[in-house]
Amino acid sequence: MSETSRSGSVYDLNGPADAPVIVLVHGLGLNRHVWEKFSSRFAHRYRVLSYDLYGHGESAPPPGTPSLTMFSEQLLGLLDELGIDRCSIIGFSLGGMINRRFAMDHPERLRAMAILNSPHERDPEAQTLVEKRALDSAAGGPGATLDATIERWFTAEFIAANPEFIATVRGWVLANDPESYALCRQVLAFGVVELIRPQPPISHPTLIITCENDSGSTPAMSQGIASEIDGAQVIIAPGLQHMGLCENPSFFVAALVEFLEELPDTK
Repeated sequence: MSETSRSGSVYDLNGPADAPVIVLVHGLGLNRHVWEKFSSRFAHRYRVLSYDLYGHGESAPPPGTPSLTMFSEQLLGLLDELGIDRCSIIGFSLGGMINRRFAMDHPERLRAMAILNSPHERDPEAQTLVEKRALDSAAGGPGATLDATIERWFTAEFIAANPEFIATVRGWVLANDPESYALCRQVLAFGVVELIRPQPPISHPTLIITCENDSGSTPAMSQGIASEIDGAQVIIAPGLQHMGLCENPSFFVAALVEFLEELPDTK
């Protein structure tokens, strides 16, 4: 059963109470339910915390102007309230930016992290396009560019074969408050700048996964992130686009389980 924190974060907490903690952080426009297949697999071995970001799902609206630091502090407050000293964080897209910000802000609270399909330094043309999409969201709300977004997120074959799931994802995105969504999309567009060549450097065990055909979080971006984190591993999922974790969750789960099981204090 879901719970609500004092700050208005709605969360699910499953798995053995004394097990190492994994936190799952979703991406822009989504909510904690995107992780359901992951949570059920991890909860046999780990304590699994998934939650809705401010302004998403069932959580409260952002308490101020959205930023990576605001979302990092949301997570810190939730960990403090639940009495969780250290955790591994798996972040998807915007969530993979939040866990990097958290690693910089609160390194002592982080055991390891996985960064899934998350953007990094863009060339000027790509940066301009991302900024334009963020402005389009502000002008027309979450639905303004949703058709194009779905086509970037999923392969055409998956869209054709899974109309009910695609409708669910569309519903998740459209349920977002337009103003909050637009501001959060600006965090996705502009926030990468503060993550490039991070200071202080990130030194935690790190796994980076993206998909071969993810146009917004490219394999080159993943390699760029890895080049700035000592010892980081990179895995590329063949043939998939941005939401590969939904098209082929088994691929992602297998890679994450192997990574987590190799951590020295989780064996």
